[in-house]
Amino acid sequence: MNPHLSSFISWVRRFISPGTLVCIVVICYIVFTGENTVFSSIDYDNTIDSLRRELAAKRDTMEYYRALNQRLGTDPDLMEQVVREQYAMKRTSEDVFIFAEN
Repeated sequence: MNPHLSSFISWVRRFISPGTLVCIVVICYIVFTGENTVFSSIDYDNTIDSLRRELAAKRDTMEYYRALNQRLGTDPDLMEQVVREQYAMKRTSEDVFIFAEN
């Protein structure tokens, strides 16, 4: 047997009890293997956080368009503004010039 290995084994026997060694092995197994490892949990938490941020952004956008839709139904001036800006519609006596932004 290798002298370094035998000295390591004797050191382990002297300073680490078998129960402690079993606990260390079990903890290492839990941390580094299986589906529910610490690293997987951290990755899942990061994914959940990013999805929550995305959901909040989508919710803000939805609320904006819901309020705009409500205002469009009650405000004819806003309806005219949106139709003119978004769809380039005009009155019969007007000419529309569209400037493209670069």
